[in-house]
Amino acid sequence: MSAPDGSPVGAERSIGQLFASATTELSALVHDEIALAKAQLKQDVKRGATSGGAFSLAGAVLVFSLPMLNFALAYGIRTWTHWNLAICFVLSFAANVLVAGLLALTGVVFAKKAKKGRGPQKVAASMKESANVLGKAKPHPRPELSEHRTPAAIEAVARSSS
Repeated sequence: MSAPDGSPVGAERSIGQLFASATTELSALVHDEIALAKAQLKQDVKRGATSGGAFSLAGAVLVFSLPMLNFALAYGIRTWTHWNLAICFVLSFAANVLVAGLLALTGVVFAKKAKKGRGPQKVAASMKESANVLGKAKPHPRPELSEHRTPAAIEAVARSSS
């Protein structure tokens, strides 16, 4: 069995070899995480497209059933009031105009709210703030080296193992 850099496991390796091995493993980990994120995003997009298609079909069925609702409303008004059928159809049309007006008003209100919103800009500002905080971070202080672990001793071991 050997380490990712080809050296036998358990053998003393230099700091450079350890760093190279850690860099290689970290790079592989990042690539695997990116691949996982892509796969999850692809699955989410597929589900979103399926739900969007289902909602579109439901909307189409509803739009095509509206004339039946208008006829039913007009004939219902005629049955209850015994008014002229033309007046009943005009009242049915007026009810549709009222509903369309309310929906348009709702759309205008939400459009104004969306225009005022700063959605992605809030995320970008938060990320900039996090980057500033991380940029000002100081590394942890290193503990004092013991007598047998002086820099010269470490360097000698590193030279002998390479």
